[in-house]
Amino acid sequence: MSVYNCKDFSALKRSILSIVNQTFSDWEFIIYNDGSKDNGKTTQFLKDIKKLDKRIRIIDNPDNHGLAYAKNQMIKAASGKYITAQDDDDVSMEERLSKEVEFLDQHSEYAFVGTVATVFDHAGTWGHYDLEEKPTKNTFLWNSPFLHPSVMFRKEVLDVVGGYRVSWETMRAEDYDLFMRLYSLGYKGYNIQEDLYKYRIENNPNKKYRPMRSRLQEAKVRWQGFKKLGILAKGMPYVAKPVLIGLIPQKIFYLIKKSRY
Repeated sequence: MSVYNCKDFSALKRSILSIVNQTFSDWEFIIYNDGSKDNGKTTQFLKDIKKLDKRIRIIDNPDNHGLAYAKNQMIKAASGKYITAQDDDDVSMEERLSKEVEFLDQHSEYAFVGTVATVFDHAGTWGHYDLEEKPTKNTFLWNSPFLHPSVMFRKEVLDVVGGYRVSWETMRAEDYDLFMRLYSLGYKGYNIQEDLYKYRIENNPNKKYRPMRSRLQEAKVRWQGFKKLGILAKGMPYVAKPVLIGLIPQKIFYLIKKSRY
């Protein structure tokens, strides 16, 4: 888990406790403080939270380098054979880790496994995150076919591809980029069709979802990824998708988003 200038410490604690309280117990929990600059509030909170469980490890980095860099540092520090992450305001159901570990133990043909999820915000559950059970290369055309913070990887596979790619275009799409690079090398993923994860998305019609810069970054990631997958010809109309969606009026986009979940 990477944390930067935490805005909601109660949500962060709830997220951390959802890992501490897993039925699967053979884990280490690495929390990376990615150069928080909030007068020591996040740093002190993490010092206190470490006392909850001896399996929690805190890495304090004085400078902020972004998610891809932070995740690579945590992968290097990790000692387990499986790697999974969690966003700092999401929640894992108590059997999530046990079911993902069991799946990878029993299915060597898959390099990673994720799950479908319920979608919630401060007011409660408001939607569902549906995903294809066995994504193919073509599944990447519309969206990433995996919910990144729900995914558990074989560490050896992450090592093969060098982890997450740190660059301008992957600042908000490091997961999409990683999944396409893995598929381009012949690795495959699977989505367990159980709600083992609770994914936070604010259901607010007035909130701007993503700035145009992020959409341009994703467009470049799509172009590069589709090329690696050998689907660029059919994928060209989808390369521009994030930019075109960013041009839709906010209220209309809100209705589209609600229909998606």
